[in-house]
Amino acid sequence: MPNARTINLAFTGASGAQYGLRLLQCLVAAGCRVHVMVSKAAQIVIATETELKLPGSPSAMQKVLSEYTSAQSGQILVFGREDWFSPPASGSGEKAPLVVCPCSTGTLSALATGASNNLIERAGDVALKERRQLILVTRESPYSQVHLENMLRLTQMGAVIMPASPGFYHRPESVEDLVDFIVARILDHLDLPQDLMPRWGEARVNAPLGRS
Repeated sequence: MPNARTINLAFTGASGAQYGLRLLQCLVAAGCRVHVMVSKAAQIVIATETELKLPGSPSAMQKVLSEYTSAQSGQILVFGREDWFSPPASGSGEKAPLVVCPCSTGTLSALATGASNNLIERAGDVALKERRQLILVTRESPYSQVHLENMLRLTQMGAVIMPASPGFYHRPESVEDLVDFIVARILDHLDLPQDLMPRWGEARVNAPLGRS
């Protein structure tokens, strides 16, 4: 997929695996190439919260996720936790946004303090130092002072903190509707088309003009 837009997507150990998996489906449907990173804790959360069981090796995980999303060959690339030669590991790699979804408070702390102990943390560090788009979909409740201070620090560094707190003004009828609310907001920030939910005021703007 030589002309496809690349998005880096990291899964960490916060609850809310459905947000990340749904986002992956939508990115694939939008024709993006997706570089996927999955922490060990995220594997456990995905197995706990969904029917999806991810194998341990990156190649096997890549096959499962490609089948899950009906991705084309090579559209999803999964990188191991210490794959320092992967594109997200260096500022000289391909320039691409990074979405951490869901983002654990442990990952939040690592990014706020510049830790690079694994590929996800290093990818976040690269995004910050290169001034690339970084979206952190946090999922915790309640937030401690440490969590809030880390969010503030990262916001000041240029990251977007997007808590997985769906709205209800679109009158959701299912859990899937709530998940789609957050995924739609992420896609909007990535400037990707989405029809998961209408944008605020869209119906009014597109309404036919009445007679004066």
